[in-house]
Amino acid sequence: MAGDAPPVRARGLVKRYGEILAVDNVDLTVRVGDVYGFLGPNGAGKTTTLRMALGLITPTAGTVELFGRDPMREGVRALDGVAGFVEAPRFYPYLGGRKNLELLAALDANGAAERIDEVLEIVELAPRAAHRVGGYSHGMRQRLGIAAALLRSPRLLILDEPATGLDPAGMRDMRTLIRRLAGEGITVLLSSHQLPEVQELCDRVAILDKGRVVYEGALADLRRQGGAGYRLRTTDDERALAIARNQAGVEAAILSEHGVGFHAEEREVGALSLALGQAGVAILSLTPELATLEDLFFRLTEDRNGASETHAGDHAAAGAEAPVGAS
Repeated sequence: MAGDAPPVRARGLVKRYGEILAVDNVDLTVRVGDVYGFLGPNGAGKTTTLRMALGLITPTAGTVELFGRDPMREGVRALDGVAGFVEAPRFYPYLGGRKNLELLAALDANGAAERIDEVLEIVELAPRAAHRVGGYSHGMRQRLGIAAALLRSPRLLILDEPATGLDPAGMRDMRTLIRRLAGEGITVLLSSHQLPEVQELCDRVAILDKGRVVYEGALADLRRQGGAGYRLRTTDDERALAIARNQAGVEAAILSEHGVGFHAEEREVGALSLALGQAGVAILSLTPELATLEDLFFRLTEDRNGASETHAGDHAAAGAEAPVGAS
């Protein structure tokens, strides 16, 4: 691996299927130690991008490197230190979890078979290791997929929608597991539709829309760019709403069951407080709120003009799922 090369670096990445433009000039960089959220609506091109990163499909143009190695030039050598799954892990349903891992470990060197007990403990499947995978819940199969990836002792773990279909308890367990793995020094690239999960887990994100990156960077920076929001509760919220809407510098004032929400700079917030006092409306609480990732996601992906070319994104990438834990 190149000494200072990032775990993932894509430059000018393009994928076309005939007239369909699935990925359009994507640049992104996943740095060592990131828990990196890869977001976008269905069909945005996320899965297609991940397939190109793992060498499963060939880019039309551009490059993607894993720790400085291009899978298109170096083949499986580029996957040293890399593991994960795209779309969903697949196993033999009539075999037990341990037996499936044994078959996958046989494809790898470097002592993968010796780590089976360890990875089963990490994903908390040791008590069910002998049970047939066909009887596993969806969450258990997802965790077994991560166990298979961990057989390779990866430095980079790529997970495509690991929490999809999980109940709240399963999502909590998956979140805890990802945090634990990141705490052990594994860089995680997490593609997900679960925006609250990404907001809680990830420190950097890329948002893809119609095959293009519309934002890449620190999640905290993105939320600050969303502007300063406030939540106001008063003795008369309806009157407070009317005052806020007539106050210079106060924008997007709305009334909900939680009070009056609005955007404004600090100076305008002070002026609004004075105006409310002069009107005899007492403030019960006034709290600042950063925009949520969900707010910003929809702002970035729903307000863009339609592109001139047809995009298909994830739906264009036909073919079998990525092998789990195999090199």
